[in-house]
Parts: sequence; C-alpha cells; structure tokens
Amino acid sequence: MQLPSRPLSLLLAGLALAAAGCNSVQHQTLNAEGVALYKQGAYQQAAGKFQEAISKRPDLGDGYYNLAAAMHQSGVRFNRPDDMKQAETLYNQALERSPDHVECYRGLAVLLNETGRRDASYRLLNNWAVASPTNPNPRVELARLLEESERSQEAEQQLVQALTISPNDARALAALGRLRDEAGDQMQALQNYQRSLAVNRFQPQVAARVATLQSAAGASASLATGASGTRLSNQWQAPGPVRY
Repeated sequence: MQLPSRPLSLLLAGLALAAAGCNSVQHQTLNAEGVALYKQGAYQQAAGKFQEAISKRPDLGDGYYNLAAAMHQSGVRFNRPDDMKQAETLYNQALERSPDHVECYRGLAVLLNETGRRDASYRLLNNWAVASPTNPNPRVELARLLEESERSQEAEQQLVQALTISPNDARALAALGRLRDEAGDQMQALQNYQRSLAVNRFQPQVAARVATLQSAAGASASLATGASGTRLSNQWQAPGPVRY
C-alpha cells in the first residue's frame, strides 16, 4: 500500500526552516570573520563581511550594528564624513531590530557626540531609559557619557538609579566603584568592585584594581602604627583603567 505523500505546504515549511537555519549559521560565520578583520583594523574588508551577514539575516540587528561600527571607525580614522553618515543610519537600523542593543546605543551616542551633537546623545539615552524603565543599561550608558563630560555627580546619580532597578548589576557596580575610586573613597570603591566581581568574575581590569587596593590597604595597616606608635596618613593611589 502506498503511503500518502506529505502536503506541499508542510514540505515548503520544512525547506524554509532549513534555509533559515543555514542562513543563521552563515550569518554567524560571516559576522565572526568580519569581527576578526575589524580587530586587525581592516575596516573596509570587515564591512564587506558584515554586508554579506546582513544579506543572510536582514531581520537581525547584530549585522547592522557590526557594519555601523566598521563604518564609524573608518569615518573617524580616515576622516570620511560619508562613512560617519552611513554609520549613523546603520546604528538606527540596528536599533529598529534590536531595541535594547547596548553596544549600539553606546556607538550611536559616541558618534553623535563626535559630530557635535552632544545634546542629541543625551536625548537618545534618556529616551531609551524612558522606553525601558526596568533596564539598568540606559542609566549605565548615561553615566558613562556624563563621566566623560566631567559631570561625575550626575553620573553617580544615574548609577544609583541603575542599582535601584537592578541591585546586582555588575557593570553599574564597577562603574560606581570607579567614580568613588577617582574621588579618593577607596574603601567604598573596593566594596563596589568586590560586589561587581561576585556577580561577574570575568572582569580582569576590576580584579586588578581590587588587588591593588587590597595591597595598598594592607600596607597602610602595617604602617599605621610604627615603632614609635605614630599613626601615618593613608596615601590615595590613582585608579587604574577600569572601564564599564
């Protein structure tokens, strides 16, 4: 007895799923190849890979973000205004597909700042914070921008709000530690750094700074009372390059 054949609609659906899976793998592979070229400073070659990745999965934001980042770097390094304009368009296309893409918001905010539109960069991040009230990342990115504008007090306020939303956010904790470190409050900075590492131990810069602060605290404790019993002042050490 002959078995009934599968309906054509099911066959087409199966083929579509297989094609989508194949395209997803190719998308990831092309993005990875592009990232490798980007890290070598070969931005135009990287852009070609990212464009191919987009052609495989035009619905995903990562390819657009990667291409935007490549064009952004090309525009900055080689003074190409057209590349900067294209990067801005691509960042926005990425955000249309991935509305909470942290790196994309950061890249676009930096580009707006670099092209003399700092107010627009603040609006971008503030609008993101309003649209995603339970997401701490907009606050962390606002803090980064404020810190770079030497508005440390406002940056700290944003980080406190981020930690109100998510008390164990590793990035917010590390960022708050950095601000307090730069202000000379090493003990509080150390606590923030340690809490950040407890959440995410894969932060080599934070771990290195913790080791430095702990070493300094140990040395200060041993010198606090010398042979004469005289207390010595604790010397503040400038923070290392902790980023978030």
